Amino acid sequence: MISIRPIAPHEWAQYRDLRLKALQDAPCAFGSTWEAEARKTDESWRAQIASAASGDMDLALFAFNKAQACGLVWCKLSATESGVAHIYQMWVHPAARGLGAGNALLTQALAWAKSHGARCVRLGVTHADSPAMRLYRAHGFRPVGDMEPLREGSELMAQAMELVWGEPVAG
Repeated sequence: MISIRPIAPHEWAQYRDLRLKALQDAPCAFGSTWEAEARKTDESWRAQIASAASGDMDLALFAFNKAQACGLVWCKLSATESGVAHIYQMWVHPAARGLGAGNALLTQALAWAKSHGARCVRLGVTHADSPAMRLYRAHGFRPVGDMEPLREGSELMAQAMELVWGEPVAG
């Protein structure tokens, strides 16, 4: 049984470990790298989760399969564009794929964004016929703009996608 809940400040080490595992498991799915994230200090990880938990601009979520954390997603309201939110760090452990964790994480992140005034949610995804791309399309995300390199020096291409509720958002 998959359950979703916000990451609590005291769970920063579990978040760090899961984030690093995601970067190792799917290095082609993220703009960041394991090498870059592994250099962060414990205090940096702790502060990142504490900030998300104490503010109203971020939502960091864990997916659990029974008592085991098996996925995560980060949703952030834009500080510069009213009504816009961004999805980052979406990942599900290979052992939990196909159980609905990705759908549950995305559904809860989108509900939070909408309840916090977002009319548009944006994300980037590695361009491929992948489960991630199919999940985003199933939730109504559509490609926007040109594809760009996943990160500097990468041959992989990333596609920006957007989900808009109501009136289109400029920008």
